[in-house]
Amino acid sequence: MALLVRVLRNQTSIFQWVPVCSQLIPVSPTQGQWGRALSGTSQLSTTKDSPQPVEEKVGALTKIIEAMGFTGPLKYSKWKIKIAALRMYTSCVEKTDFEEFFLRCQMPDTFNSWFLITLLHVWMCLVRMKQEGRSGKYMCRIIVHFMWEDVQQRGRVMGVNPYILKKNMILMTDNFYAAILGYDEGILSDDHGLAAALWRTFFNRKCEDPRQLELLVEYVRKQMQYLDSINGEDLLLTGEVSWRPLVEKNPQSILKLHSPTYNDEGL
Repeated sequence: MALLVRVLRNQTSIFQWVPVCSQLIPVSPTQGQWGRALSGTSQLSTTKDSPQPVEEKVGALTKIIEAMGFTGPLKYSKWKIKIAALRMYTSCVEKTDFEEFFLRCQMPDTFNSWFLITLLHVWMCLVRMKQEGRSGKYMCRIIVHFMWEDVQQRGRVMGVNPYILKKNMILMTDNFYAAILGYDEGILSDDHGLAAALWRTFFNRKCEDPRQLELLVEYVRKQMQYLDSINGEDLLLTGEVSWRPLVEKNPQSILKLHSPTYNDEGL
């Protein structure tokens, strides 16, 4: 499925990014500490306030099917979940203000920067969907699939040699799972732990301004708070996410959620 391709102006530093939601099933296609205390994020949502994973009772046949590497029957149609997954991934690349990130975080307008920002938003979606049991984990796999499909498509449009693209996709996959582990560890920690994870991965250990880290930590905390406020069934059936601004007047506020519209055909 072809995804909308946005060609970034600067084509340098394409595959130089560094390494979330761990324990994802693989699909085809690293540290430091800040001593400055982070302020303005202590009242934001933490993992302790997040929804707990849904425990589903499955039969013996389903367990056998999944032990063989297949996906057993889910609560909702797989087709609907795939459509919702595409919508959720699309929200990560179309509803994110990349120009604001480039400006506030002093990032160059490159493919590498685009991917680091996209990866951060994809990870937040994966963390939330893992709370929705087997259906949510299945949706995680599909989101990651669409991400790699989009990365390959953008690489082709930018004229990257097919052999080099394939070779770098392998490296990018390894770095991706390293990023997942790092972000997961950070979100389970306090603000200093999360800041360290963002410094290592998002900023590639090159951020020297603690204010940028503070801004990003606050951003991640409030986005997770927002995602946790959305009903899991709505996310599984629509995949609709509207990201909160990187900078806003009241970071403690929750966006007013609109009632989702369902399509019985899953479109």
